[in-house]
Amino acid sequence: MRSPDPTGASNPADLVDMRELRELLEDWVPRQRWFAGKGRELRGVTTVTDTELCGGDPALRHVVIGVGHDTVPGSPDGGTTVDRYQLLLGMRTELPHRLEYGHIGRVGGWHVYDAAHDPELTRALLTGIASDADTGPLRLRSLPGAPIDTELVSLASPAEQSNTSLIYGETYICKLFRRITPGINPDLELSRGLSRVGCEHIPAVYGWIEMDLDGEPTTLAMLSEYLRTATDGWRLAATSVRDLYAEADLHPDEVGGDFASEARRLGAATAAVHGDLARAFGVSTLAPDEVRAMAERMRERLDRTVLVVAELEPYAAMIGTVFDELAKQDEPLRVQRVHGDYHLGQVMRTERGWMLLDFEGEPLHTLADRRLPSHPLRDVAGMLRSFEYAALHLLSGQRQIAPEAGEQLEFRAREWADRNRVAFCRGYAEGGGEDPAAHGVLLRAFEFDKAVYEVLYEARNRPSWLHIPLSSLRRFAG
Repeated sequence: MRSPDPTGASNPADLVDMRELRELLEDWVPRQRWFAGKGRELRGVTTVTDTELCGGDPALRHVVIGVGHDTVPGSPDGGTTVDRYQLLLGMRTELPHRLEYGHIGRVGGWHVYDAAHDPELTRALLTGIASDADTGPLRLRSLPGAPIDTELVSLASPAEQSNTSLIYGETYICKLFRRITPGINPDLELSRGLSRVGCEHIPAVYGWIEMDLDGEPTTLAMLSEYLRTATDGWRLAATSVRDLYAEADLHPDEVGGDFASEARRLGAATAAVHGDLARAFGVSTLAPDEVRAMAERMRERLDRTVLVVAELEPYAAMIGTVFDELAKQDEPLRVQRVHGDYHLGQVMRTERGWMLLDFEGEPLHTLADRRLPSHPLRDVAGMLRSFEYAALHLLSGQRQIAPEAGEQLEFRAREWADRNRVAFCRGYAEGGGEDPAAHGVLLRAFEFDKAVYEVLYEARNRPSWLHIPLSSLRRFAG
């Protein structure tokens, strides 16, 4: 994968002062959207691996770093967690204006930058996957029978996410898992399993990149089909909400942008994927004592989150009561592999119907937790929470435009959310999933557990959105 240096320039890997580079990264990494340690004091950056993918000027290096930070905000010295992240570092003696967006800083005579934005260098990933290359500790692999066009140029997706996506032409999307944990990423694992059973509601998988970390094969990136004509579910739902707010006195079912029929079809597609996951990975059963243990873990998450986000405290008793009801269930619970972080941003509407993406699981949870079987209604609860988000996230702006209409707008938002929640659950049952209406306690427990997760996530990453899960809890409490 290393390209020859036609100019005879020195190899930048031999010239860079790693201490200076780590100092640059200590300033740059915490400011990235994908950094998981926000709000916690940084305690140093170490180099785990450093692999040259392309030599010369420009050069491309794949670097895995360890970032130490407080385990929780305000923890004393000694309560340190080390997270590992993968970086694509480009190096040039002269930095073009088009790459200044990703500039990290200068080390010696070299500009160091985020090479995810440099299509001249990212082609190396595509050619490496297509040729099943081994480069240092990196293994680049293609799925048998899936030819790859290596002449395509990449564009880094502008969407801010916990990962970075490179779009090659209108054919492939390569997702770089920024924060990496030893083990196979569930997104790759589940997508390959679903492909084996012929699932019609996921993009095709073409290849991946991996390395050994702590003695375990660890997923670094995944190459899959780019859905070029698709629109994500969040955008479609948000448009529907805007249409509703634009009307003076119409109900959601009377507005041209009513989303309920799409919500119903999405429910059916979700049930179909759950069925395919069961075929691909099997099902198992949780005994009543294991269900109690699950409820106890939910309560523990609640207690920990209340300590960090005081705004959750008024709703803790209500949430805990539901977890207690779940713990009292005396029937075994059927569980299987599920999506794990299911919401409107993880689905795309295409000409082929609804497609499900990003089976990675909730980023704040450990990889081991994200791979655990669960009841499919966990995903259903995640989507129901997402309808609440879609309805409420525009409310603040609308209130600023028309403060006097605040109460009416909130009523309309709730009406929209309720209508689409009902439609999704109906579609899910019609598509072969277990009827959510028949599992009220379980569904409510999953919803509250998700809301607790949202409170912590928003407090750490998007404080201006914290009002959304709190508003939902306030409604449930009323």
